[in-house]
Amino acid sequence: MDSVLTLIAAPGKSLDSSTVDAARRALGNAGAADWLAPGTACDIGFAGLDPVKAQDAVRAALQDAPVDAVAQTAAGRRKRLLVADMDATATEGETIDDLAALAGIGPQIAAITASAMRGELDFPTALRRRVALLEGMPESALYRVRDAMKPMPGARALVATMKKHGAYTVLVSGGFDVFTSHARALIGFHESHGNRLEVADGKLTGKVIDPILGRDAKLAVLTSTAKSRGIAMAETMAVGDGANDLGMIQAAGMGVAFHAKPVTAAAARARVDRGDLTALLYMQGYRRDEFVG
Repeated sequence: MDSVLTLIAAPGKSLDSSTVDAARRALGNAGAADWLAPGTACDIGFAGLDPVKAQDAVRAALQDAPVDAVAQTAAGRRKRLLVADMDATATEGETIDDLAALAGIGPQIAAITASAMRGELDFPTALRRRVALLEGMPESALYRVRDAMKPMPGARALVATMKKHGAYTVLVSGGFDVFTSHARALIGFHESHGNRLEVADGKLTGKVIDPILGRDAKLAVLTSTAKSRGIAMAETMAVGDGANDLGMIQAAGMGVAFHAKPVTAAAARARVDRGDLTALLYMQGYRRDEFVG
């Protein structure tokens, strides 16, 4: 079998034999289930069907089952470079929205954030508009938000497991470096990249220091890191949830839309709609007993 379908149950749900059998029927020429984690994730080898068409067929067959399905060629599944978005991907929530809530302007900033993530507004414009609304906020508010940050479920296991097996891991965000550097240490990434806020006399000036890190810059981090470390693009994985992640998601060997906005989910090679970030380990063929943490 030259291709493989991975089924991954949502947290708290069980992957049962009827769901596996429905997937195997949709694939046609399919092998038996190889369980990566009993009741949680399995691989099904198949042949004679393009992986993208196979993935679509299985999703249609499973309909609303609480399961993610990813099909790909079996060779080269394990990746040597991971590049991940931060807000609502590697960490829970949106840090700029949390800042806005402290300033009492949550709805105004959340509306701009949502528009940008849907691809309706270019990222640099959206970022400048949001930051302008934070003018005069005390710098101490940044540290209140930073100290409340939480890793996305599965983030630490994803990064630690890939690192143990020789992968390089990078966090890249259109958010701010005060948060990305904290998240890097919190989760265990090798390096991080983020935008810089201008601060004067202990207060935010409402400006972002150029250059702004957005969609093109995220793609550049992926490609330049792969090149500098001698990693082929086929050996890379990128994950994010918003429109400004699409460049790196579409360029990576395996691009993953994680609980993503519709425009991102529709354009990504793979989607995780129900699982946590350990789904990215299962889709690489890692077994549960190989996970770190």
